[in-house]
Amino acid sequence: MASGWFYLSCLLLGSLGSMCILFTIYWMQYWRGGFAWNGSIYMFNWHPVLMVAGMVVFYGGASLVYRLPQSWVGPRLPWKLLHAALHLIAFILTVVGLVAVFTFHNHGRIANLYSLHSWLGITAVFLFACQWCLGFAVFLLPWASMWLRSLLKPIHVFFGAAILSLSIASVISGINEKLFFSLKNTTRPYNSLPSEAVFANSTGMLVVAFGLLVLYILLASSWKRPEPGILTDRQLLLQLRPGSRPFPVTYVPVTGRQPYESW
Repeated sequence: MASGWFYLSCLLLGSLGSMCILFTIYWMQYWRGGFAWNGSIYMFNWHPVLMVAGMVVFYGGASLVYRLPQSWVGPRLPWKLLHAALHLIAFILTVVGLVAVFTFHNHGRIANLYSLHSWLGITAVFLFACQWCLGFAVFLLPWASMWLRSLLKPIHVFFGAAILSLSIASVISGINEKLFFSLKNTTRPYNSLPSEAVFANSTGMLVVAFGLLVLYILLASSWKRPEPGILTDRQLLLQLRPGSRPFPVTYVPVTGRQPYESW
């Protein structure tokens, strides 16, 4: 039953993530005139799309790689590579999104990094860069000892959730800021709740729902990867599949390192 709820949550998460991106694209295309890469306002329209895709959807999905029961069986290295690769894709999308907004601001002589939205966003991106470099150096490369990884793992997990929370806060404040700027001199201002405001607010609620579901899956104790040598009902089911590889019980020497493959 727990496994069924997990995969149902993953299906819901994939649907919410796809809707977040598609809703943002539709908002920018239908109400804000589409996309370009020429320093104009249409170049700015890439910013919300890429930030939602990178800092929320891909980042959230990458954070859940180790919650997949298949990652609990066999070597960890392929899953670590997938975890790092998805985060790298998220970071690349984020950087391109930042290039779009900074180029637009500089082209239009608009000040950078003055709003709370920009402070939240740049803080999230900075922490994301530090988090990825730390994870690559300590958890992916084989040089780090087991005690160092054990020491840094709770910090890595905490900042992973914190960065996602900051990203969601930045997206929500960005949607609000964009609507205030775009609708302040129109016949139907933001406070009259025109159709664009309803749609953009709904997009923001989808982002919140996606983020809350990611955090729930991350924090649900029954869906966390168990310690080496401890089998769960889902692991036993995976082992019973034809051709599956037995789950290794890891032996850790008192003075040695944990085997690279098990990390």
